[in-house]
Amino acid sequence: MGTTRTTTDERDATRTDDPSVTADTATETPRTEGKATGEPAGDRDDAAASASVTGERGGADPADDTEAADAADAEHTERAEDAEDAADETEDDAAPASSGVKRGAGAVVAAGLGLASVTGTWLGTLLAERQALLGQIKLQSGKAGDQIAAVYGAPWHTTALINGVFALLAVAVGAAVLFNRPRATWTRAVAWGGLALGVLGLLIAAGMYFDLLASLPTLPK
Repeated sequence: MGTTRTTTDERDATRTDDPSVTADTATETPRTEGKATGEPAGDRDDAAASASVTGERGGADPADDTEAADAADAEHTERAEDAEDAADETEDDAAPASSGVKRGAGAVVAAGLGLASVTGTWLGTLLAERQALLGQIKLQSGKAGDQIAAVYGAPWHTTALINGVFALLAVAVGAAVLFNRPRATWTRAVAWGGLALGVLGLLIAAGMYFDLLASLPTLPK
């Protein structure tokens, strides 16, 4: 028993006196503790790194939070602007569609008016018959100096006047449609057709009214 204690004391003294032994002992101590706790060295390093990052985040500068809030506000504003632009584009797409329908309708109206100015209308026929009746009444009452002008000339001029009015309307509507520059090809074609018929109707009406196409009949002397 006495011999064992003496040997142990000598070993302890040797380890204490030898600097190399002390350094080795100090180096091996963390390894022994790590092994004793059962935690790998890599996990301890990751834990230390996470702790340092957490410490850095915990002490973040308030300016970073302000910048993040500003970035979020800018993104929200940009999304709102994009939504408004999309709504404007939808409205812009709907506006040309409605305007195209109006121009097409105007072109059809111009073509109809131009055709009526050339072929005549029921309104012109009705007013011409009325003028013929008035001429007969004047003849019977003895107020008409020229029988041909009263019975034939007045109805003829009335028809020419009504056709000229329809021709003017056709020219005005067709010119308005073409002035707005419609995109559809058929709209331009119909508008040009109505404008041409209106001009032709004006020429015919002028010739009828001023007796250029045919003069009034005259009584033989």
